[in-house]
Amino acid sequence: MDQVRRFAPVLPVVAVVALLGIPTGPGGEGGAGPADALSALVVLYCVVRLVRERRRPLSRTALVVLGLPVAGLAVAAIGAASPGVGVTGMGRYLQVFVLVPAAVLLLVRDRRDFRVLAWSFIGLALWQGAIGVHQFLTGTGASYQGREIRAVGTFGAQDVMGMATVVCFGLVCATGLALGRTPVRQRVVAAACATALLVPLALSFSRGAWIAAVLACTAQLVLAGLRRALRVVAVVAALGVILVGGFGVGSAMLQERVDSITRVTDAPDQSVTDRYTMWAAALGMWREQPLTGVGLKGFPDHRDAHASLALSAGSDTDGAGAGFRKQPLLSPHNMYLLVLAEQGLLGLLALAGGWSALLVCGLRRLVRVRRRGPGLDCALIACGFLVWQLTDFVYADIGGPSTVLTAVCFGLAAWWALAGDTPAIAPATPAPLPDRAEEAATR
Repeated sequence: MDQVRRFAPVLPVVAVVALLGIPTGPGGEGGAGPADALSALVVLYCVVRLVRERRRPLSRTALVVLGLPVAGLAVAAIGAASPGVGVTGMGRYLQVFVLVPAAVLLLVRDRRDFRVLAWSFIGLALWQGAIGVHQFLTGTGASYQGREIRAVGTFGAQDVMGMATVVCFGLVCATGLALGRTPVRQRVVAAACATALLVPLALSFSRGAWIAAVLACTAQLVLAGLRRALRVVAVVAALGVILVGGFGVGSAMLQERVDSITRVTDAPDQSVTDRYTMWAAALGMWREQPLTGVGLKGFPDHRDAHASLALSAGSDTDGAGAGFRKQPLLSPHNMYLLVLAEQGLLGLLALAGGWSALLVCGLRRLVRVRRRGPGLDCALIACGFLVWQLTDFVYADIGGPSTVLTAVCFGLAAWWALAGDTPAIAPATPAPLPDRAEEAATR
């Protein structure tokens, strides 16, 4: 009971993460789900605690960094096709990039709260990854090259990136915990979890997730120390040879998918052609309205006027419990170009400026922690989240049930980058003693 009371402020955020393990109905639209509804309650819960504790909610630095997107969103909402569309689009952006991150920043009070959330990410990733591996082995996943073997977890064929996103977040958390200064048992378990998550990530056949995961984990390894990075890279390479070469875990298809990354400009498939065409359409919209964009949720309405004839009618989805369906292409699958098209330079500079500030502040604190003091694992996770998400935004944008995890990740990154000058919400019980195990490991 004491442990429950100790972690009470952060448990609602853990519940948001846990809800993403619930299977969605086959053939769903992949929009907002129960976790999104609970995230709104978490924001309300945070506000109630702030009022009860009578504390200043955010520091000036946190207000500026998290509040930057609001100006661009307000202008873009005014330029939307209708007031209802503008309000809906603005609400989604505020949820993902402002309100939920701010609530997580305020509810996480110390490193132990941070680690509880990190382990919840790992637990969700292992659950979704296990379902994905089962789908590959039994042929019950999403359709890929005519076979229903693509690992998508509980997210279904309409959200093929959902499981890959969850697994990558868990991989980043496990890598950070394994490279930190927590007790040896925790580091060993985290390393085992990171190794296990490589399998479902490979079976997701998601090139964008692979690239972002490699960059994020490489950044974590380098920031933790070059000597350790070389040892870990050697172990991962050996495991890759055993899994793919020795046991033949989808070796032919994985090799073909990896090779396709290097020839996207020479012989692109239709999915790559569609993506390039939508990127060009987004740039065309921006040229028409360079400062404010075409308005929130305006990309689908202006797409056909700016897209070439190379754009297909939609992407084919099948399998994972749902029938064949032609899924319309309603976004450029590039967060930066989506913001540029719909919110213009004003919106992009506001959003990207806040993300850049978080990354700079997080790296600065990481450098201080690496030299002295505990918390290296939290630093590596927070910076890994940012590197993964900012890289993945080149190949994807917000949308689908897993988007709420993006909001939680930005909140954890904000806690690490800004917690030094942000007062946390006071606990209902006396503050616990420092984490002696971590302090001893640091010494």
